[in-house]
Amino acid sequence: MTAPLDVAGDVAEAHTPTSVDGVPAKAIEGRSLGQIAWMRFKRDKVALASIGVLVVLVVFTLMAPLINRWVGVNPFSDNVGILNFNTGIGTPTGHLGGISLAHPLGVEPINGRDLLARIDVGARYSLIIAFASTLLSVVIGTFFGAIAGYFGGAVDTGISRIMDILLAFPQLIFAIAIAAVIETTPSGGGLWTHVLLLIGIIGFFSSPYFGRIIRGQVISLREKEFVDAARGIGARSGYIMFRELLPNMYGPILVYSTLIIPTNILFEAALSYLGVGIPLPTPSWGNMLSDATGSNIYQIDPMFAIIPGLAIFITVMAFNLFGDGLRDALDPRSNR
Repeated sequence: MTAPLDVAGDVAEAHTPTSVDGVPAKAIEGRSLGQIAWMRFKRDKVALASIGVLVVLVVFTLMAPLINRWVGVNPFSDNVGILNFNTGIGTPTGHLGGISLAHPLGVEPINGRDLLARIDVGARYSLIIAFASTLLSVVIGTFFGAIAGYFGGAVDTGISRIMDILLAFPQLIFAIAIAAVIETTPSGGGLWTHVLLLIGIIGFFSSPYFGRIIRGQVISLREKEFVDAARGIGARSGYIMFRELLPNMYGPILVYSTLIIPTNILFEAALSYLGVGIPLPTPSWGNMLSDATGSNIYQIDPMFAIIPGLAIFITVMAFNLFGDGLRDALDPRSNR
């Protein structure tokens, strides 16, 4: 008599993971889009190195008061005792701009202020302005870009033309004019007035770049099936834009934010270099370069210009490499 077939047992045995050398094999697990992006990002060693540089920069900025206290210097204190006035303007004694254990990055000519203390204080304001202005541009650009892309027609035309006007507007001249007006006030503006002014100008005028990207993303998504399904159940336009379309644009928003931060750092440094950014005597990387090049001091003491220049270069390069790596990780069509 033929034994009955145990179909259920055969099926269960067929789907049981096989073992190798007595070690049971793991079942196949699905991965989320975030896990896939992280696996792709980990393979980019340059992007990982850029994250390390940015983490060091942020820690360096947050610990600026402790660093200055440990080194024993103040960004506003003069150290004329270590300057050689036989050169006529007072250049740092020693090699490489007076670099020593007491002054790891050297000192400024003329007044002898410690460069390390001024670099870390300048980093604080550069990062505050860059991050805050980027956040402002993301909010403005995402809002108006989503409206223009979703509704189209006259709304899209009107918003797009306003963006074109802002893109063609001479923002540098506008910033100089506004700063000049503030300087004529009785208080002269003050430090945080200039900081808020820089955040507003940089964030507002960089928002059209962001708005154009979001507009294009919304146009490509608004005719998708999930949007039609939301319309079919009676969802309002605001719900569709911010609950259906916006979650699908987190990747482009995040990538472009990391790429626009270094642009904002450069713009703030340029405004400070021209004297309409962070007001003296508060240090910033831009006005430190201005001090170094304004009287051709860099010809006698090149480290005075090299130190803030390297700070700007390393920061901008790290953000750009991080943004490139993030874009490759979030792009499913990338071969890297």
